[in-house]
Amino acid sequence: MSASSEGLKAAGAAKPGQSASARQLFPRRPLAIIRRRYLASFLSVAGGLALWELTSRFLVANALFLAAPSEIVEAIYNLARSGQLWRDVGISAAEFALGYLIADVLGIALGLAMAASATTKRAMQPWVSGLYATPVIALAPLFILWFGIGIWSKVVVVISLVIFPVAINTEAGLRTTSERLIEMLRSFGATRAQIFYKVSLPSAVPFILAGLKLGIGRGLIGVVVAELFGSRAGLGNLISQSADAFNMPDLFAGVIVLAIAGIVMTAGFGWLEDRLVPWTHD
Repeated sequence: MSASSEGLKAAGAAKPGQSASARQLFPRRPLAIIRRRYLASFLSVAGGLALWELTSRFLVANALFLAAPSEIVEAIYNLARSGQLWRDVGISAAEFALGYLIADVLGIALGLAMAASATTKRAMQPWVSGLYATPVIALAPLFILWFGIGIWSKVVVVISLVIFPVAINTEAGLRTTSERLIEMLRSFGATRAQIFYKVSLPSAVPFILAGLKLGIGRGLIGVVVAELFGSRAGLGNLISQSADAFNMPDLFAGVIVLAIAGIVMTAGFGWLEDRLVPWTHD
């Protein structure tokens, strides 16, 4: 038997679940990886949309209560063709992006400060716990009164909703760093900066990314709620006007666009997590 045929037999005998060395020698094909990761999600979404379409067509007698997915797609197309959708998406995206980025920077800095100093944590803990539990959305009218109906009132609402999950997750990630590993590095003469960049920060990255992903949903909620209370444009304004006019397709169009934005951004952070902390995934 030739060496090539023996190699083919070995390749056929090796299975992905046998051992780590086997997985390295015979990696899964890209198609198999895509099927394993995304097939269930695709079937779930397709089944849900089909059930939604059938329910709205045959079980809901009044179209004012529920719009079919086909009607929503048509509404999105009409809004995009008229230019209204792009204008509203651009305004809401600017409000979200500015507030989200500011909240991320402040939240990570606050989490680092709380993890670095027990005194700082004791001083900030009542504020973080209290404000995180406070329904900040109820303060949206007050923010609009202070900052007007322009972009900054929405940015402040987004910041107030996003900053605390990021800070709490950052602090928790840094606190869970192995003390034995830190002591070992200290025994070898490592400085505080080396310990932070080589050990503490890498171990906290999964927690930080989890906080950033939690902030996506809270930030989108903040944008919509702030626009519902006072705005001339934006997806929240589109949803509010559509609800007043009992226009269910346009209302659901705004909701679906927000949902798609959340899915895309969360998937982006999932991709980033695969690159930064691949050891957390199989």
